[in-house]
Amino acid sequence: MKTPMVASRQSWFIRNRMTLLTLAVVLAYAAFIEWFWGWSSILAQWGKVGALPILLALALLTGTYFLRTWRIYDYFPKETGGHFAALFRVTQIHNLLNIMMPFRAGETSFPVLMRSEFGIPLARSTSALFVMRLFDLHALLAAAGIGLALASPYPALAWVVWVAFLLLPVAGFALRQPLIRFAANALPKKAQGLVHELERGLPANAGAFARAWLTTVVNWLVKVAVLAWALGLMNVTPLSASFGGALGGELSSVLPVHAPGGVGTYPAGITAGAMAFGASGEKAALDNLAQASINAHLLIVVSALTGTALGLLASRKRA
Repeated sequence: MKTPMVASRQSWFIRNRMTLLTLAVVLAYAAFIEWFWGWSSILAQWGKVGALPILLALALLTGTYFLRTWRIYDYFPKETGGHFAALFRVTQIHNLLNIMMPFRAGETSFPVLMRSEFGIPLARSTSALFVMRLFDLHALLAAAGIGLALASPYPALAWVVWVAFLLLPVAGFALRQPLIRFAANALPKKAQGLVHELERGLPANAGAFARAWLTTVVNWLVKVAVLAWALGLMNVTPLSASFGGALGGELSSVLPVHAPGGVGTYPAGITAGAMAFGASGEKAALDNLAQASINAHLLIVVSALTGTALGLLASRKRA
């Protein structure tokens, strides 16, 4: 028979197993970097870049979190009106958990936090989050399509396809009613409720759709541009390679396969994207790219921590 103390310890480990897994992976990753390159070598890249560009990049990345918060603020105007600081705190906690928890497990925090803070039903906030994630993925793929169109041997056809893909959300929103009816009729009765909940997560009208879509495009344009600039400062060349690296890293963060804290997967996404867009395959260039990808990942994590600290501070002052 288990004593109460043993049972309590076991329940604590069960409740915190995801946090413990994340911590173990991060520590193992940090130890691997120290063994393979040495943290002094990794951080030496920042020394060459200088403090001002680092602070500017950090400020711009943190600024994108305010843009994301406004997108949600505009998405739920009745529930969140006059509570931007509280919503900013919610979005930053959600963002940090999403980065640190594996396999997109942090996404589950958003509907829970929105319900506890603003009384929004779980189904509605979950469907809205799903729609916003579709916007995010579309914006990133459209950005990647620019590089593919530039490299295509058939530029005219490539740009036509790219424009058609870019406007796909517009067409989908315009045809949402027939598409929803078709999906509801084609799916089993048990799944029809999911279709209706997804409909509730769509923007309320054309104006709300345009604002959400444009905010998404601007947000990812700024974030990818800043990351590409940071990679360029760390000698990831040519420009197309730094752009591809930024896209690869961010695509790895929105896909279902995501390591705790993004360790390994985010730098791997940067490396794969940079190689796909023309980075040199020489040993010295690859070594520099690997170190730059780790530093870019650190920049993302620090910006997320900064955003969370600002969110907690702002909501505390308001309270």
